[in-house]
Amino acid sequence: MNVSISSPTRPPAPVVSAPAAPGPTYPSKTELLACLPPELLRIDPAKSWRSLAFSLSLSAVAYGLGTQIPLTASAIPLWLLYGVVSGTVAGGCWVIAHECGHNAFHPNRRIEAAVGFVLHSLLLVPYFTWQRSHAVHHANCNHLEAGETHVPRRGDTPTGQRVEALHRRLGSRLYGALSLVMHLLVGWPLYLLFGVAGGEAYGSPTSHFRHQAPFNNGQRLLFPANFAPAMLHSNLGLGAMLLALVAASVVFSPLRVLAVYGLPYLVINAWLVAYTWLQHTDTNIPHFTEREWTWAKGALQTVDRPYGPLLNLLHHGIGSTHVCHHVNSRIPHYNAWKATALLRERYPHLVRFDPTPIHLALWRVASRCAVVTELENSGSFYYQPAESR
Repeated sequence: MNVSISSPTRPPAPVVSAPAAPGPTYPSKTELLACLPPELLRIDPAKSWRSLAFSLSLSAVAYGLGTQIPLTASAIPLWLLYGVVSGTVAGGCWVIAHECGHNAFHPNRRIEAAVGFVLHSLLLVPYFTWQRSHAVHHANCNHLEAGETHVPRRGDTPTGQRVEALHRRLGSRLYGALSLVMHLLVGWPLYLLFGVAGGEAYGSPTSHFRHQAPFNNGQRLLFPANFAPAMLHSNLGLGAMLLALVAASVVFSPLRVLAVYGLPYLVINAWLVAYTWLQHTDTNIPHFTEREWTWAKGALQTVDRPYGPLLNLLHHGIGSTHVCHHVNSRIPHYNAWKATALLRERYPHLVRFDPTPIHLALWRVASRCAVVTELENSGSFYYQPAESR
């Protein structure tokens, strides 16, 4: 159903190709997977290496230009432009590492793991622990208890009540601005360090760098004890990168390193959070309790959005083909467009696409998605703006 909101302070509500009526019939996991032919899983190493070379070479050029910008106050606008451009370009390297984490980059698992480990370590991402938590996210998408990353807070919990009270006190505009800053600027480091916005079943806090107390204290283990060697390898990769940054600071200057590496780092993280936030959050996207959740139902609550040809080129279509990625995450990005078309053809009433411009959708999510409440004892929870209750 098409809905529009005329208030100038809010973007239009989403228009999505998803069921408006309650109780849609969802396929089983087997049925959903079967509609995508096996050849879409076939990895073409040449295409994978070309994608990696494309993102790496553009990133190298962008970072190289950063070494030539003067460290002066008058150059601040140029530095800001550099940060946005280089961070956006380098986001493609993040996506290729993400593809490695799903075994969708190369048929040789050792080569694939090496590529993902190096790329993510360069971007200060703990590759193997991220790979584990991301797999948990895919296995439990939109599961209210067992989900991982961007799991909403329920309005009937102490944490949810505090969030809701803050939303009411600040109002949608100020809350939205604060939410944008917190999510895009520090959301990713806070998730890695403390499990912020992670699943409640895994305890609070959780950490991608340590699996002993006080972390990993939930009903389920995000990082089992036998995962310790992989966590150590991830930490060593980050340690090596941090040492390299310290060495560069000594040779050049701390300010130069902060500008050349730090500014794009913030932009890469902002893109990562924006993508995942918009893929899994909106006012009409349900999250399910254990009694209502199924794998297929959860996978089909993700959203494809219109990022345009340039961003789809630089980021390998990660935001515009995300539904098919959740249906089968081993499909390489160069096959994802065909998979997306097949899914939309087979399940036009279930595959979500929201044509809202990205900046308007981001503001809607930031300003209106605070806590979720249950819809008529259905086991389905939705975000609702405080003023609508």
